[in-house]
Amino acid sequence: MKHLKVSNLLLLLTVSFFLINCTKSNKAEIEKESNTYVIKNVNVIPMTKNNNVIENATVVIHNNKIKSINDSIPSEATIIDGKGKWLIPGLIDMHVHTLSNGSFSRGYATRGSTVNFNTQNLMTPYIANGVTTVFELSGRLGHFSQRDKIMDKSVIGPRIAIAAVIDGKGNEIKATTPLEGRQSVRNAKGLGYRFIKVYTWLNEETFKAVIDEAEKQNMKVVGHIPATFEGKPAEDLFVPHFGLIAHAEELSKQTNDYSYEKAQEFARLAKENNTWLIPNLSNMVWISKQAKSLENIQKLPSLKYVHPLMQSKWLNSNRYHGASPELIEFYNKQKDFHIQIVKAFKEANVPMLAGTDAGISGIVWGFSLHDELELLVETGLTPEEALTYATRLPAKWLEIGDKIGTIEAGKFADLILLDKNPLEKIENTRSISGVFVNGKWLNKNKINSMLQKVEQWNNANKEKFQWKNRKNL
Repeated sequence: MKHLKVSNLLLLLTVSFFLINCTKSNKAEIEKESNTYVIKNVNVIPMTKNNNVIENATVVIHNNKIKSINDSIPSEATIIDGKGKWLIPGLIDMHVHTLSNGSFSRGYATRGSTVNFNTQNLMTPYIANGVTTVFELSGRLGHFSQRDKIMDKSVIGPRIAIAAVIDGKGNEIKATTPLEGRQSVRNAKGLGYRFIKVYTWLNEETFKAVIDEAEKQNMKVVGHIPATFEGKPAEDLFVPHFGLIAHAEELSKQTNDYSYEKAQEFARLAKENNTWLIPNLSNMVWISKQAKSLENIQKLPSLKYVHPLMQSKWLNSNRYHGASPELIEFYNKQKDFHIQIVKAFKEANVPMLAGTDAGISGIVWGFSLHDELELLVETGLTPEEALTYATRLPAKWLEIGDKIGTIEAGKFADLILLDKNPLEKIENTRSISGVFVNGKWLNKNKINSMLQKVEQWNNANKEKFQWKNRKNL
């Protein structure tokens, strides 16, 4: 018996020693992976107001923050060679619609979601393109779950700001009276939303009540201009505390006058009301493209990274395809007028933010922000101005400018290492050598590997996820 007790004790000590060492080993591995990095000899484009490029700089990243620029180098750090490369802040897409778990059939009380998405697969296209923050404008509870997974580091993904949608009909939070509108805002705040998105079918009184209540609840408002304002004077569209218009289309659908003078009027009123704009040029560009031919979607290089259910929807149940020649001509007129709106808002010095409507057919998460930046430059903006709309200014509007949006000591390490200078040519934002996501370094090989996993999963599941069979999932 004594021998057995000694044996048990020895076994217990051996197992304990093994577990302790395994724990230490795992902890050391995690710390080694996420502790300290030094980017040497890199050209830093800080995107601060003066935006003076810091050449051949040394940037130290410790844990998930930028520790220093051109200061001492820690003795134990992972060195990244930045010679000939360019460092910019992580990009921010201010208008996205990310998929989240849900059901297409009623099911039964305890069934739960019938369609469940792999969160990492949804987030990979964002981070592969250096999009390290997104503004979710179709907020659902599933998006909070996704954000939690990213924050607890079980998923690598962008920071997510979430807006609750309040509308007069449909599947969003429904409000048809001012009283319902105010209560909807309070309910949204109670659920944890920080932003309100107003939508197309609100009546005028409820629209104004929602915005007024949001101000009282210290919640910012983004969204559509309701259809009820069509035909009314332009000044009626701009309500105090309506802080951000979600599309240039919200303005073009309010008028038949597509002149530059009309764009200037909108810009003047927006400036007076302190209403910012997401031009969202990608939206109408892609509506027009797929209205003409679905080949424009079929040939998308990034389509392979879109969940197969959405691939099937975009190609087999496309709401825009088959439009009449007259409607296509109307889309093109709107598209041209949106360019005039951007020019007028720039002239009036009204802040604009880059957003893409990612998730709408043809607009692929992550990849679309580079398209949007190029479209903005085509309107006459400089590459630096376009980058400002995707870095510092969105962070300011979201009220997290003290945390992200520029490259400064103390801010979160959301960064993109580029092979080419984006200030010379905006297309160079695509020349990604690596990305820091909340201090986690992903080099090009890692990014490609993650994208490949998404593509392989999508290909393997195409037959299962057919849009026409969605109710049977």
